[in-house]
Amino acid sequence: VKMSIRAPPRLLELAGRSLLRNQALAISALEELPMELFPRLFMEAFSRRHCEALKLMVQAWPFRRLPLRPLIKMGCLETFQAVLGGLDALLTQGVRLRQWKLQVLDLQDVSENFWMVWSDSMAHGCFPNAMRNRKPVQDCPSMRGQQPFTVFIDLWLQTRTLDEYLTCLLLWVKQREGLLHLCCKKLRILGMPFHNIRNILKMVNLDCIQEVEVNCTWILPILTQFTPYLGRMRNLRKLILCHMDVSRYVSAEQKKQIVAQFTSQFLKLRCLQKLHMNSVSFLEGHLDQLLSCLRTSLKILAITNCALLESDLRHLSQCPSVSQLKTLDLRGIRLANVSLVPLQVLLEKVAGTLEYLDLDNCGIVDSQVSTILPALSRCFELTTFNFRRNPVSMATLENLLCHTIRLNNLCLELYPAPRESYDADGTLCRSRFDQLRAELMGRVRDMRHPKRILFCTDCYPDCGDRSFYDLEADQCCC
Repeated sequence: VKMSIRAPPRLLELAGRSLLRNQALAISALEELPMELFPRLFMEAFSRRHCEALKLMVQAWPFRRLPLRPLIKMGCLETFQAVLGGLDALLTQGVRLRQWKLQVLDLQDVSENFWMVWSDSMAHGCFPNAMRNRKPVQDCPSMRGQQPFTVFIDLWLQTRTLDEYLTCLLLWVKQREGLLHLCCKKLRILGMPFHNIRNILKMVNLDCIQEVEVNCTWILPILTQFTPYLGRMRNLRKLILCHMDVSRYVSAEQKKQIVAQFTSQFLKLRCLQKLHMNSVSFLEGHLDQLLSCLRTSLKILAITNCALLESDLRHLSQCPSVSQLKTLDLRGIRLANVSLVPLQVLLEKVAGTLEYLDLDNCGIVDSQVSTILPALSRCFELTTFNFRRNPVSMATLENLLCHTIRLNNLCLELYPAPRESYDADGTLCRSRFDQLRAELMGRVRDMRHPKRILFCTDCYPDCGDRSFYDLEADQCCC
């Protein structure tokens, strides 16, 4: 019996459920279902493990995209395989049928209640923009102008062995080489033998990758194996590298060659906007090789917990690609014994765009602060300034706060407790700190109306951790 969209919603739902229980269910029957019933019935088929019904529902799916990721958590491997089995009718059984609308199997992370919200919206006659059928799916920049079947996935490679769902998917993709595209926008490598990573990257359309995080204790020779794949990610927008070390078996000449081989790949990354490098030991003395290969204006640059030379800072201040930075993060860069003139030059260059500045734990001392103050006071777009864990005095803090007086966009400022707050052995004297904080509070209130200023102490005996204090708070904010 054909089900009219004019029938009451509850009656339509009951009729749809009766179809799922039908052992002789056919695509022709599913084609009579109003499209707004599909999400809810698909959820039920998936949760109740109606595998044969799932295969047919995939073939009759009335939308261009099937967002499967949230449902995997409520199903099992068998139901996932049933979905792949339904797709096989499209991919391996001759030509694509005209009535097939499905173009994308979406395994990317979305909200866990996505399906519930979507099915409720559809049941009430609302058609979310993400599921409209007006335009071809063009999520991958490299695939414009063509419409092959596409599988989208976020890859988190973090164990020695893959989980059963990813193993099943990759085997299925490999066996159907040439029939579909495996696309990944976000790639995270958190720990896996590189030969396994290489086998996976060979299956992925690297042009689609927009974000990459490599957070492994890789040494330079392993990084060189990843380098050719990096250069093929032509639409990469964000790159995070963490814990890259220099092997003691690599000579200075070999290091120079490896770094040159790696940094030369940045010549091909013409969409890169965000670059994060944390604990990357090979940057020391070689930052110019990286900076000279950048071809885009970066919005975010984070070089943290690395050893840099003064020459590295000078090259950084002269690099054209950092002239429009919105975020500059130099946490953990030891600056105690170097000139801050290059940092002053850099701040002057980005004064019109900089919104976030992080100089946490840089070892900056009193005699250095005055160098950067004039440039800092002209960063009118700055919203967040982190200067905590630098051993400066009360007088320097007062001077620093005076120079941020005209920065009306500042929403959050973090400073260290004045050096005078500690005893000779480095123990925080709470009463002295409270007195100094009260003085600072009075001086600041006389000059301007800050939105939020926090002072960070070193490890406090009572709680064994650092504490944050608001200007007027009697207790720590942590």
